[in-house]
Amino acid sequence: MIGAHLEGKAVIVTGGTAGIGLATGRAFAGRGAHVYLTHRWGSQSEDAIRSMFAADGVPAPTIVEADAAADEDTDALLDRVGQAHEHVEVLVSNVSFAQVSQRHADLTRKGFARSIGYSAWPFVSYLQRIHRRFGRYPRYVIGMSSRGPDCFLPGYDFVAAAKTVMEVMCRQLTVELGDADVRMNIIRANPVDTESLRATFGPDFVPFCRRYHGDDFFIREEEVGSAALALCSGLMDAVRGQVLVLDRGLSFADNVVRLFEHREHYGLALPPEARAQGAPKETT
Repeated sequence: MIGAHLEGKAVIVTGGTAGIGLATGRAFAGRGAHVYLTHRWGSQSEDAIRSMFAADGVPAPTIVEADAAADEDTDALLDRVGQAHEHVEVLVSNVSFAQVSQRHADLTRKGFARSIGYSAWPFVSYLQRIHRRFGRYPRYVIGMSSRGPDCFLPGYDFVAAAKTVMEVMCRQLTVELGDADVRMNIIRANPVDTESLRATFGPDFVPFCRRYHGDDFFIREEEVGSAALALCSGLMDAVRGQVLVLDRGLSFADNVVRLFEHREHYGLALPPEARAQGAPKETT
């Protein structure tokens, strides 16, 4: 059975009480893993989360308040894991907290450092501290990224920078720890319709994207969780230091030509007078 080796194993998902993190935790619990969900500012009650796992018929998670950027919180979390497990099987570095800027003047050194500290550094610090506590690295490490490193998103400067740092560290550490029993990869997904996304880009962003891109533009939380599980299934162990893009192939077609092709559907067709103005002039 795929993923049977995860049964009873410790799986840590940072930022795991909502959105992608919660969906990922539920995916691993579905394979019998003991999932540790961390949070700093819990977005829903722990009882509600446990009820979800119970409804799934999977082992209950351990929910821990732990600031991903605070080493003392990380050490306390690992001590708790160590009470029941000899090592950490899977680490999913999912926390993303960064300053969203409205204009260039909003960017500050403090905001940049804080963004890196929350959205990139835990990928490294958790790895180091897990090795220090258990004498070995997790067998699998997944970092959750976004489209930011590869395309422009307004106000996304620091988020994109932090995710880029995490992706680079994944590649670097994959080579440097090549002899260790650890497999590190990154998942970079198209936007997922979460409260975090709406808070970042505003309430009009999701309906606008659905109008001009269709529902397939958005990746479901469960799809991200399933991709993470697949990378840790044992069937993809040769995949290391890679960025796995979840976009259903839409990034290839996301351009003005696609909009032109479907201009009637999207209500973007030019009126007759505009087409006449844009027509090439005859020459003699």
